[in-house]
Amino acid sequence: MCECVFCRIASGVIQGLRVCEDAETLAFMDIANDVDGHILVIPKKHCKNILDCDPDTLNSVMRTVKTVSLHLMEKCGYDGVDLLNASGESAGQSVPHFHIHIIPRKRNDQIDAWPHFDGAKQELRSVFDKIRM
Repeated sequence: MCECVFCRIASGVIQGLRVCEDAETLAFMDIANDVDGHILVIPKKHCKNILDCDPDTLNSVMRTVKTVSLHLMEKCGYDGVDLLNASGESAGQSVPHFHIHIIPRKRNDQIDAWPHFDGAKQELRSVFDKIRM
């Protein structure tokens, strides 16, 4: 049996509050209880992060993210959504199974979902020259 907590939720071994589900993906309520309506979307197939995710699985996840986000805005009274993902431990990924956080937003909700950055340490052009493809 897989020890991945999200695989266990996807398979039904651990019960979750399932918002939306299809053959490839699952959207369920985040138990962190940090923001009203916080939802996670995962592939049912185990992928460690977005870099480990094949294109078809990634497309399925993003289709579910869009479906859930539209539902939140069209049927549940939200004005927008923040979509968050961390890929890799150094990026803050705490569960090694690819997932997208959906944070439903309302105007003036006082939620600060964006990280605080202290400013770039290198000149923009020098970084661009290193990373451009």
